[in-house]
Amino acid sequence: MTFEPISYSEIASQEMDSEIINGPGPGTLLWKARRSSSTRSSEQMNCEASPVVQKFLEALESDKDMAVAVAAIKALTFTIQTSKASTMMELEKELKWSSEALRQCKPTSICLAAGCELFMRYVTRTRALEATNMQRSWQHLIDRGNMFATISLQSREKIAELGQKFVREGSVVLLHGYSRVALCVLRAAVAAGTHFSALVTEGRPDRTGTKMAEALLALGVPCTLVLDSAAAYAMEGVDMLLLGAEVVVENGGVVNKLGTFQVATVARAMGKPVYVAVESYKFARLYPLNQMDLPREESTEDLGLNLPDGLKVDNPTRDYTPPDRITLLFTDLGVFTPSAVSDELIQLYL
Repeated sequence: MTFEPISYSEIASQEMDSEIINGPGPGTLLWKARRSSSTRSSEQMNCEASPVVQKFLEALESDKDMAVAVAAIKALTFTIQTSKASTMMELEKELKWSSEALRQCKPTSICLAAGCELFMRYVTRTRALEATNMQRSWQHLIDRGNMFATISLQSREKIAELGQKFVREGSVVLLHGYSRVALCVLRAAVAAGTHFSALVTEGRPDRTGTKMAEALLALGVPCTLVLDSAAAYAMEGVDMLLLGAEVVVENGGVVNKLGTFQVATVARAMGKPVYVAVESYKFARLYPLNQMDLPREESTEDLGLNLPDGLKVDNPTRDYTPPDRITLLFTDLGVFTPSAVSDELIQLYL
């Protein structure tokens, strides 16, 4: 089984097709059980024929640097542009159907679900304008959706400007996996004339660390690739750990590439600061208590080993890093401690 996030508001408005697991409290997400992503269901195969899903996939294909949440919002904007609805309530229903189609397409994607929920919140806010000017409300949503791609790039620029100040002259930066935002921070540090070197974990099984190392070498940054299992061994010579994130959850923890939890744990144990560079639209109304609370997503990458017959392989793609392992988050809204994330979420979703 895998689990898809579903909000409390949806419990009241949708028929549940599976068991609801009680969450830790109001304002958090629950998990709705679905079939494993390793076997493509007929619903998932049919959803790819949906125009909104096709628009989503086209957006990702056209721009390799586009975040999944931004592509989802662009697809929902397409729904508004092609809608035949005559009222905001009808449009909201269409957008809910479109959001569900997107979620079925990638049922384990937390950032996609977060992007859909964030945009639906904008729709709810905009309904208040309907009484005065329906056309204005419609255009406001379209303009807002079209702006998100630009906002995404601007967010990374703001984060880079804030984060590069923490990269000290002559420091050694440890990175785990490939992060566009973390790379933007280091690119800004290079542009500011800061000289530093980098250690990058290889990021098995998809070797995303190799991709990050290549990008850093292209910037002229001295870079060394280390085994994932050598992170603790190499930590003594590191000055800071810089990470990206798939999602920031309500308590200030992050969901990111598998191995982030252990690298951050080692860094904190050895007194090294752990910084996370992440856009604010990746703040999600989730409250995982442990690793099992995450939607299960198995990697399809080949481990490249000749394994004995009958041996089971556990190969998830991501893990959850609690907030006590994180020093600061660099975001487009400012530099935060993990404890400040819940306040920012309230502002985003009010």
